[in-house]
Amino acid sequence: MEEVMDLRKYVSEVEGWPKPGVSFKDITTVMDNGEAYKYATDQIVEYAREKEVDIVVGPEARGFIIGCPVAYSMGIGFAPVRKKGKLPREVIEYEYDLEYGSNVLTMHSDAIKPGQRVLITDDLLATGGTIVATIKLIEEMGGIVAGIAFLIELKYLNGIEKLEGYDTVSLITYDE
Repeated sequence: MEEVMDLRKYVSEVEGWPKPGVSFKDITTVMDNGEAYKYATDQIVEYAREKEVDIVVGPEARGFIIGCPVAYSMGIGFAPVRKKGKLPREVIEYEYDLEYGSNVLTMHSDAIKPGQRVLITDDLLATGGTIVATIKLIEEMGGIVAGIAFLIELKYLNGIEKLEGYDTVSLITYDE
């Protein structure tokens, strides 16, 4: 049996960044530790295998950092979710509200085949807006969201409430 690693000790917390009052969770110190990064990736791969996923999807840019090594390890594809104007072929898009303003996410219109089982990956679940937009794009193409995996979940922001009805896993949680 694989030894359990406390990934929290590899996350750096940066107080007051990007603005006062914020305690930023920096995952680069997970990524630059090969053992921790591999462990986190392997945990998500195990989850994805249980969900029998066909493809991994991640929003830019940190969803790529989590999702690409998972897809590679499983020998399956990865489809990026990007901001408007970043993908070169025909796209579908979804606009959603932010705290101040709105954002538009896009995917290539042929990235997901109807009936494909999809794993969504991202570094952090905060308020859930980006992941809800990603779900909408996948489901518009006929994909099935089989699971959603996060490295970190900020429970105190209640983003998980927006994902009710979807299977999720978070490797690290912060209650406050």
